[in-house]
Amino acid sequence: MGGGEGRRALITGITGQDGSYLAEFLLEQGYEVVGMVRRSSTVNFERIAHIQDRLVLVSGDLLDEVSLIKLLRQHRPHEVYNLAAQSFVQTSWGQPVLTGETTALGVTRMLDAIRLVDPDIRFYQASSSEMFGKVSEIPQRETTPFHPRSPYGVAKVYGHWITVNYRESYGLYAVSGMCFNHESPRRGLEFVTRKITHGVARIAHGLDDTLRLGNLEAQRDWGFAGDYVRAFWLMLHRDSAEDFVVATGETHSVRDFCELAFGHTGLSYEDHVVVDPAFMRPAEVDLLVGDAGKAQAELGWKPEVSFQALVHMMVDADLELVGRQRV
Repeated sequence: MGGGEGRRALITGITGQDGSYLAEFLLEQGYEVVGMVRRSSTVNFERIAHIQDRLVLVSGDLLDEVSLIKLLRQHRPHEVYNLAAQSFVQTSWGQPVLTGETTALGVTRMLDAIRLVDPDIRFYQASSSEMFGKVSEIPQRETTPFHPRSPYGVAKVYGHWITVNYRESYGLYAVSGMCFNHESPRRGLEFVTRKITHGVARIAHGLDDTLRLGNLEAQRDWGFAGDYVRAFWLMLHRDSAEDFVVATGETHSVRDFCELAFGHTGLSYEDHVVVDPAFMRPAEVDLLVGDAGKAQAELGWKPEVSFQALVHMMVDADLELVGRQRV
């Protein structure tokens, strides 16, 4: 693909799953990669440890616009990828105001900083399929109305529309990728997919016997995070700024995920999974499946890792991880 020589990109949320894959991808393209991290005693650099010596890590916070302005002035990025957010749906009910400050207003602060410092910076906003929520059509595409079902989804809708607004009001090259669920071995343990694969690994190693989950019937469009970050980059390398749905177009239930994950180790999920009402959401999103036809037609993007390959990749990584931890 190439073409990043001499270009500088700023990634917020670089220590997260998507940030780490995007940083790897941009380094391969020849970019200088600047990663924004919050000053915190709990920042975890595990996902970027293998490339940390090739990154420029700087302090900044989406809650503090002054820090963003200083960061942009100092490092002069050509592209900004805003991946930082309070991104766990379950947490957003317990911390709705913090979720709004970070996931919604944080986008405004970054866009405003770009407007003030250098309006030529190209901006990518990580939007979410959770914006569609209680869906009005299946599959969901760029024109599907939003009906978010969590404070996280509501905050992402704000972030999405403020991106559109700055594009239309100030002529910024600002785009949103409406990404459906994307997973990997680097997913946090609080997310259901990783909770399942890590639980399978612990059961396979004889450390646990049960795995407690919520709604097994919830259906999602799950892809591989490493595939999705390519779409982020492609969106910033067009003549015109437009928003795109990024998805696989396939839907699978949590039960399907369990079946594949346990089956990969020769176990049956029915022997180990316990449905626990404590993990049920106050308002559930029942069925998300995206239509990425526009991304395929206009970006030339399509996912390469299948659902089964993704589940097996995650289980294998957790089997190895739990095995190492036992030694």
